[in-house]
Amino acid sequence: MKLFIIAGEDSGDLHASNLIKALQQKHPALAVRGVGGDKMAEQQTSLIAHIKDINFMGFWEILKNLGTIRRLFRTVKNDILSWEPDAVVLVDYPGFNLRMTKFIKALGIPVIFYISPQLWAWKKGRVKTIKRFVDKMMVILPFEKDFYAKEGVEVDFVGHPLLDVIEESPDVPISKPIVALLPGSRKQEIKRMLPVMLELPKKFPAYEFVIAAAPSQDESFYRDLMGQTTIKLIKDQTYDLLHQASYALVTSGTATLETGLHKVPQIVCYAGSPISYAIGKRVIQVKYISLVNLILDKPLVAELIQHEFTPARLEEELTSLMENTETARVLEGYEHLKTKLGNKGASARAAEIVSNFLVNQSSMKPISS
Repeated sequence: MKLFIIAGEDSGDLHASNLIKALQQKHPALAVRGVGGDKMAEQQTSLIAHIKDINFMGFWEILKNLGTIRRLFRTVKNDILSWEPDAVVLVDYPGFNLRMTKFIKALGIPVIFYISPQLWAWKKGRVKTIKRFVDKMMVILPFEKDFYAKEGVEVDFVGHPLLDVIEESPDVPISKPIVALLPGSRKQEIKRMLPVMLELPKKFPAYEFVIAAAPSQDESFYRDLMGQTTIKLIKDQTYDLLHQASYALVTSGTATLETGLHKVPQIVCYAGSPISYAIGKRVIQVKYISLVNLILDKPLVAELIQHEFTPARLEEELTSLMENTETARVLEGYEHLKTKLGNKGASARAAEIVSNFLVNQSSMKPISS
């Protein structure tokens, strides 16, 4: 059995790797190729492109890198044509993956989408693409099932795969309370977020600030941004850090949910280029930018967006968050968050769905004479 998987971000790489691991338990001879990161490679995936070279964020940034994206598109197309997989699994990464669906479907290869693009937030018209070209949709957020069902798309809610990995973090000794800095995974966002976050340590000398480096970025990239600061930098140990952190400053994205499931009170931050922000403000149709607030449908954690994301506002919000009543309020909200996400075993349930789908597809193929 051959499976081609496309994941374009660190979070997608993580969830795809756990899906592969669960599938390999069912199909030991499974062969996997595709686009992803180190975690997929650890599961014996043959990578034709690495996420560190293709992970672009924002409208303007994507426009500037269209040449790279087009080359990747050609590379992926050619590889799928020559390798002829039994199915293609697309993991989020909508700008690329949704454009790929029509091509894959035209080849007669089944298309499985795991982890929905945030179509409920913007570009709802793209649901038509999924309805036409995606054979199986698997979602990990509870409200997404209703969203797709209303659009007539066959959808399975498998639960959130983070529930399977969060509690694996070991205890790490600490000398004083920690504030974790999670500036994102893409170079563009890290360049915008980290320098502002680094203004906070001098304001809170009683706390140790620690930067969580994304697996797909080189340590030297962070060191250049950090300058002469002596703040600790860790790489590929984000869960260990969150397991010990008292508070966190987190760039909007999957990390906000990871932080919430680790029960770390947080401030969610986002700042994009002026062009990207102006476009996004016009097209995004949700009340919140953090997954925590979106899932709970209320403003549990503070969000500092664009012009509000300043050292002064960060200091103000972090000081407020450190008050006992505010910390307790956020922690209580996190308990409701975990309940809404369902039970553990998302990767295993997703693997079961993929396996059954492939077996059914195989049984429907005509027998060669």
